Amino acid sequence: MNISRKKGPLYLQIKQILKDRILHGVYQIHSNLPAEPQLEKEFQVSKITVRKAIQELVQEGYLEAKSGIGTKVIRNTASSMLSKGKLFTEYLIEEGHQIQKKLLQIEILQNEENTKKYELLGKYCTCIKRVYYLNNQPYIHFTHYISPKITNINHSNLEDRSLYELIEKQDYLLERFQDFFSVSAAPSHVMKTLGLKKETSLLKRIRYSFDVMNNLIEYSVGYYNTELQEYVLNYEK
Repeated sequence: MNISRKKGPLYLQIKQILKDRILHGVYQIHSNLPAEPQLEKEFQVSKITVRKAIQELVQEGYLEAKSGIGTKVIRNTASSMLSKGKLFTEYLIEEGHQIQKKLLQIEILQNEENTKKYELLGKYCTCIKRVYYLNNQPYIHFTHYISPKITNINHSNLEDRSLYELIEKQDYLLERFQDFFSVSAAPSHVMKTLGLKKETSLLKRIRYSFDVMNNLIEYSVGYYNTELQEYVLNYEK
């Protein structure tokens, strides 16, 4: 398994790999994780590192560890203390809605100096524009600005896949998200894509996505037509 100290703390990388396996059904609910010695051998790390990764998942409510019994999967749905925005579409699907994604544009931008994109991402970034349809109606317009560290993102793998999944498949583990919300009019091309009148106010979400080393990987701006569906944040104890 390809983990490296250059990518951040080893236990966090192992934690993310184990979590992905839980969420994708590799380790099914009510089943036990492989024994610690097996995980130590797979990841080529110490017992302490494996245990720290497992303890993190126990604290997040995915696992239950009992002496002499093993470590059992007790939850296989993604959630957190403050539901991360990348889980919002999962919530909509669970509520019975249909979600489709359409790629509008992908291009490499050369950012001008003294602009926000230049300050955040440097001279170049990848710009991705997509629209999400809720029950066949245009609902969200996203513009993502991606760090030049992330390569191999193209039309073929963006049509109906998670951008965050593609980023993490390139071994950049997204550990922290920071969202800012406001009510705002959107640019004219956004309003046209969403089929709305110019004077319509939308929910605007600006997001910053960071890896385990606290490097900014993605900066995005999303506009939501909340007349179709309110944005939902789930809180858990």
